Amino acid sequence: MIVYFSATGNSKYAAERIAAALGDRAVSIEEKCYDITLKEDECFGIVTPTHWWALPIPVRAFLRNLRLHRRGSHYVFVASTYGTTPGCSAEETRHLLRERGIRLSAAYNIKMPDNWTVTFDLTDPVKVARQNEKAEINIDRTIAMILHKKKGNFTKLRTPYAIYPFTDRVFAKVRSTKNLTVDDNCNGCGLCAKKCPVNAIEMRDGKPVWVRERCALCFRCLHHCPQFAIQFWKGATRKHGQYTNPNVKV
Repeated sequence: MIVYFSATGNSKYAAERIAAALGDRAVSIEEKCYDITLKEDECFGIVTPTHWWALPIPVRAFLRNLRLHRRGSHYVFVASTYGTTPGCSAEETRHLLRERGIRLSAAYNIKMPDNWTVTFDLTDPVKVARQNEKAEINIDRTIAMILHKKKGNFTKLRTPYAIYPFTDRVFAKVRSTKNLTVDDNCNGCGLCAKKCPVNAIEMRDGKPVWVRERCALCFRCLHHCPQFAIQFWKGATRKHGQYTNPNVKV
């Protein structure tokens, strides 16, 4: 099985490509598939975005609840999609799996368009298309290595795991839902509340309200809003547009 978390479709697309090459299936971790049984020599893969140089909050929760039932040898890998750096996502995965008694066989990374539109401009469709074309090459290369069951950490541009405690403290502050706002363009469709992976949004009087102190900060609500009414950091995201992977629906 290939499991994935995806806010804008990048990791879903990569997971589906990998699963198809392996003759396997890709399943969202939001289906809460915590009990997984592997047969001899089967693969188990995790495809995940990189959030603040580490794993997304929903992926951490999934790995802490994972129960992998298996006999014999298996190939367990993580593939991190990223825009600037995969950070220490591979090493964090290794640590969390080790707590569950699972050995990570290999780690890969796949560069794709970065949905952190506080910084990255995704308004140029030609530029974004070129990034996705390059991503296809990266996915193909990753698939080839997985098919040969290569072992090791093949991630590039990674950051030391030693910085994780610091970056995670910063991430916790940035994840404050006070940083998210909704403007008058909102039409009350409720899509943001339906799609939030941590149930941080409720609809009240036809408008989204963040009901948790912190969210996953995956930007799924921002990028899927049909009115582009959700913004972050006082509208810092507005000028950089929205993005969803053109090959899948999330």
